[in-house]
Amino acid sequence: MPTINRFADFHDEITKWRRDIHSHPELLFEVHRTAGVVEEKLKEFGVDEIATGIGRTGVVGVIKGRKNTSGKVIGLRADMDALPIHELTNRDYASKTDGIMHACGHDGHTAMLLGAAKYLAETRNFDGTAIVIFQPAEEGGGGGREMVDDGMMDRFKVNEVYGMHNFPGLPVGEFAIRPGPLMAATDVFEINIEGIGAHAARPHDGIDPIIIGSSIVQALQSIASRTVDPLESVVVSVTTFNAGNAFNVIPQTAKLTGTVRTLLPEVRDTAEKRMSEIVEHTAATYGAKAQINYERNYPVTRNHLDQTVFAAKVAAEVVGEDRVETNTPPLMGGEDFSFMLNARPGAFIFVGQGDTAGVHHPEYDFNDEIIPIGCSYWAKLVETAMPAEK
Repeated sequence: MPTINRFADFHDEITKWRRDIHSHPELLFEVHRTAGVVEEKLKEFGVDEIATGIGRTGVVGVIKGRKNTSGKVIGLRADMDALPIHELTNRDYASKTDGIMHACGHDGHTAMLLGAAKYLAETRNFDGTAIVIFQPAEEGGGGGREMVDDGMMDRFKVNEVYGMHNFPGLPVGEFAIRPGPLMAATDVFEINIEGIGAHAARPHDGIDPIIIGSSIVQALQSIASRTVDPLESVVVSVTTFNAGNAFNVIPQTAKLTGTVRTLLPEVRDTAEKRMSEIVEHTAATYGAKAQINYERNYPVTRNHLDQTVFAAKVAAEVVGEDRVETNTPPLMGGEDFSFMLNARPGAFIFVGQGDTAGVHHPEYDFNDEIIPIGCSYWAKLVETAMPAEK
């Protein structure tokens, strides 16, 4: 496997960085320690410029090549935040903060990009500028949007931007990518139902919001089964249902929340419209009122064709062409790298994590074996996109 030999030399060092970050997880935008570690390492590597506080707590490092005749600027992005999950790995470097853990591998993403930054700052074997982007709040906070809205792309004159995520179940030493929609738009909703409370022994005196909510949950599933073309993708999941607090009381109100996942703008529009209709008319059928608050969250993670072809080529240089899946099926999970891809052309790629627990699982842990692979991909991407003069 032609990974860059230099990364084998400091594989153990990068692993130590990763495990230190793993032991000290932070949520959303509160990644102050992690951002501080990133800033300290970038200073140690001698990068040309460091900017902090981008998108609240994001960090950006600028690494200039030996020459800059190309004028090209490539952005590489890693996420830094953890999840509100109690860790069950029993590792000696497990989370020291109860109820918070790196259950998605962002510790590994940060460490791999730091490793690439160290190599690129040492060698500078490229003609142009590499921008290393360390982003907060991927897990629901929209840190990617915040960094873009903070003017990052224009400030650092980024031409193209690339992201990478580990993938449990994909063998170590393999990559997966596709052009177009790779991950879904992730919308959220809250449904508030107002009925009439009553004694549980006299249900006819009230209007039961639990019955109404149950009918709404069932009806919402018709969006996927009867409204949207079965060849298109849509997921409508009601994930909480809260009503009442006594065994002998029919409550006055009920609240449902959940998420909608889509891959196409027109399907997204249809799902939102039908949800509003179903909620309003179902409640009216029972003589009640219901309101839906629908929030569009992360957009579709849509890879640009030219950059996807290029990313696949670079990945093949690292692991071999036969170990790069170039038409992997899209996932209904979301990713706020989508905001960066909406701002600049680029591509998001999956790197094999091996046979481990899935992301967002309390027994998940990033596989340190893949560190040289991910680092090599980042380095080769920069050196291939902006080749130095021979």
